[in-house]
Amino acid sequence: MASIILRFRSKDGMFRINTSSDSDFVSVLEQLLTKLSSAVNSQSLLLSNSPSQKGEPAKGYCGKTVQELGLKNGDMLFVSYETAIDPNAVPTSTPTVPITTTNLGPTKVQELPIDIALDKQEGLIARPLSSMCRHGARGMCEYCAPLPPWDENYRSEHAIKHISFHAYLKQQAEKHKNNGGSYIAPLEEPDYKIDLHCQQGHQPYPKGICSKCQPSPITLQQQKFRMVDHVEFADSSILNEFLNGWRSTGVQRFGYLYGRYEAFDKVPLGIKAVVESIYEPPQVGEFDGVTLLNWDDEQQIDAIASKLGLTKVGIAYTDLTDSGRKDGTVLCKRHKDSYFLTNLECIMAARFQHKYPNVTKYTSSGKFSSKFVTCVVSGGLLGEIEPRSYQVSTGAEALVEADIITGCTQPSMVYVNENSSTRYVPDIQYSKINEYGLEVKSNAKPTFPVDFLLVSLTDSFPVDPTPMFTSEYHYTIENREFMGDVQDLSTVYKYLNGGDYEVRKAKLCNFHFLCHLARLNILGPQEMESIFKFIVDKNEDDYIRLVESPGWMSLITILEENK
Repeated sequence: MASIILRFRSKDGMFRINTSSDSDFVSVLEQLLTKLSSAVNSQSLLLSNSPSQKGEPAKGYCGKTVQELGLKNGDMLFVSYETAIDPNAVPTSTPTVPITTTNLGPTKVQELPIDIALDKQEGLIARPLSSMCRHGARGMCEYCAPLPPWDENYRSEHAIKHISFHAYLKQQAEKHKNNGGSYIAPLEEPDYKIDLHCQQGHQPYPKGICSKCQPSPITLQQQKFRMVDHVEFADSSILNEFLNGWRSTGVQRFGYLYGRYEAFDKVPLGIKAVVESIYEPPQVGEFDGVTLLNWDDEQQIDAIASKLGLTKVGIAYTDLTDSGRKDGTVLCKRHKDSYFLTNLECIMAARFQHKYPNVTKYTSSGKFSSKFVTCVVSGGLLGEIEPRSYQVSTGAEALVEADIITGCTQPSMVYVNENSSTRYVPDIQYSKINEYGLEVKSNAKPTFPVDFLLVSLTDSFPVDPTPMFTSEYHYTIENREFMGDVQDLSTVYKYLNGGDYEVRKAKLCNFHFLCHLARLNILGPQEMESIFKFIVDKNEDDYIRLVESPGWMSLITILEENK
């Protein structure tokens, strides 16, 4: 008999079973049970022809062939069952995240405070009365009614290139508002990976493939929203200290941006990353790049930052070449006619964004893209040194995660990989507006422009800076031994020695000093906690408690002996 396919739909998904018309239905059930949840109670299995019917017990179908049951190729049966409860199972305290697209409500996750605050705001853009209004001061009409935070005309008038993440989120939620009463997560991360464990009745890829396991064709467009709108360096000295590594040696430097996320009022429902310090991990700088080394104390530095309410918000690296004119200018290598980020830098940014995902309750997975930014310090059009901040799109993250793209010899282009035993590359096109204002699509294979993966951010320094850490007193930067800058006990002694009471207090507020002090392991947890509280709250009692503690006195004694 010819082989046929029967389809079964359950709360675990839809499955396809390969069988033949003269096969006993028992063999079909045996295949089905291997695809359903391991917690299924086989005695409670019910089958029906309609999702609205309760169905008949599956055991009543046994002993009959598929043909005798009147089932034909492509027929669908609806499956329902009860879950078998394991009395020895230990309940977990962590709630599981549902994978279905229709849930009772948003996923329960711990979002960042900025996301919780912006989620409560409508973000409507207020408009004043205009000459077209024909009503009183308390009235409202189409000419003065508030605009939604994603309004395109407002963006174009105020030169806002991308809408903010929360504006985009509310725009998507508006589209899903009328969904028959069931909740549909407004956000969904793109996934371009092929399912290597597809259970639709065929052999795994590359021996078999179907529409369920293969990714859909991809059309790349420049992303209309951005997860972070602005990067603000809390003080100009933060960037200047970072640049001194290049100024002294001519080799490039790499650092992690430690800061926090705050509201950005220049964009409706906007977010800015406020950078309080740049920490330089172990690295080997070269004239045209940086090689990162193992960073053994990364978790310790992250823990220190966390105590101060900070986290990694991005990375920064230099790409500077002196102009040779001996006037402090540098070459401008990154512009609209060359590139802003190279293909390898885009892939690096995507990997960092995937490593530090953005937590949100508005996806079934509990995460969506990332707030992690990439800042490259390079030369401007006038030869000045300037930071430029970027992110890559959610599509770029998915392409890198699926191993679909890689770098090529032309830095402004991205190469599309070939199919392999673990990688399926779907059709990829990119859409752009031509010189006649028309949208046209081009084949992305074998290469396509990097620009379709980039999202640009703005950056600046505050007019009235109020940094968390002191900018007046410099401490030796970590991992700069190649410059002759070494952090040791004598470095701590020289830094703390001298100055009046207020100076000694101010010197505590230095992230590089704090990290070195923690790595010495001389102060105990209580003394370190007093420093953290003093830096955050600026409470005099915490400082007095610290300098009068036995641990601090031991530190001073050790420093005197090793000065």
